Amino acid sequence: MKAIEVTGKIDDGGNLILDKPIKGATYPHQVRVIILVPESVEAEDLAPDDTPVEEIKASLRRALQQVKAGETRPISELWNRIDAE
Repeated sequence: MKAIEVTGKIDDGGNLILDKPIKGATYPHQVRVIILVPESVEAEDLAPDDTPVEEIKASLRRALQQVKAGETRPISELWNRIDAE
């Protein structure tokens, strides 16, 4: 048996909705599903690096637009700003 790890959500009807389609398999297949549900998801339980994917994508899009528009800074200026904090 082959294991494929994916993420998804369970909707109000109890249906499993995958975040992305599973590629590279022939269908239909009977599968076994193991659902891992966090016991609690509190804001204080999230690690600082648990930034939502959509927020990361939006930040990368903004950065790419800035680079394309020539809105860049010398690395030495960035280091100075880091040292100031």
